[in-house]
Amino acid sequence: MRDQLTDIHKHIDDGYGRAQHLNKVELPKRFYKSVAAGPYEAGFVVTLDGRPVRTPGKKLPVVVPAAPIATAMAEEWAAQGEFIDPATMPMVRLINSAVESGEEMIPAFRDEVIKFVGGDLLLYRAEGPQELVSEQELQWDKALVAIARHFGVSFMPTMGIIHQQQPQQTLERLAEALQGENLFVLTALVSITGLTGSGILAVGLWHKLFTADQVWSAAHVDEDYQISQWGEDEEAAERRQKRRVEFDTAVAALEALRS
Repeated sequence: MRDQLTDIHKHIDDGYGRAQHLNKVELPKRFYKSVAAGPYEAGFVVTLDGRPVRTPGKKLPVVVPAAPIATAMAEEWAAQGEFIDPATMPMVRLINSAVESGEEMIPAFRDEVIKFVGGDLLLYRAEGPQELVSEQELQWDKALVAIARHFGVSFMPTMGIIHQQQPQQTLERLAEALQGENLFVLTALVSITGLTGSGILAVGLWHKLFTADQVWSAAHVDEDYQISQWGEDEEAAERRQKRRVEFDTAVAALEALRS
């Protein structure tokens, strides 16, 4: 399921462009000395040598609605060494992607989350072995029940990978739950959906039905079972750790936006 979510992250990469996934000698040199964060017009900005930052692609001003987000971005800018490495700046990349996507992407981002609710990770169950089946039932059923009770909806889980249509009323009700959310919230939710393979978990997290750790654990039931049987691959572990950093960054953005 997670392999089907590549396109979700095209806007997350837009902030610096996919070309920035290069080796370090091709990264831009640090061009600033001082970094600060503070209020600016109707929001907050990061300044480099006293000048507000702009996105690297469209050169748009980066104004965020929450001070903790600006602070986190400033810390990432300040932590850069001789070269600016976007891979070490997850909050900057997330916010740049939102700014460069623009308000016109709000409906598309909302629809993307709901599309994956309709084919959600939590709805496609293994037929065996029993240990995996039991763990899926333990974590995924609990999440589905929480969502169902909170929003007054129902789901139709299935075994295997053949598509199972979910009740239209459920999809509409969860889409309504995202109505009115701003570009930054939806960008973070799209990121979480892509990283977990679950729109259900993303919506539940935003509505405080699950903790971040519960979401991460539920998203990795299958992977954790495979690790328990065959051990952990070093490269896979490294990729998972990088995803966790991106996930925690999106969660931190949501928490800042919530307040």
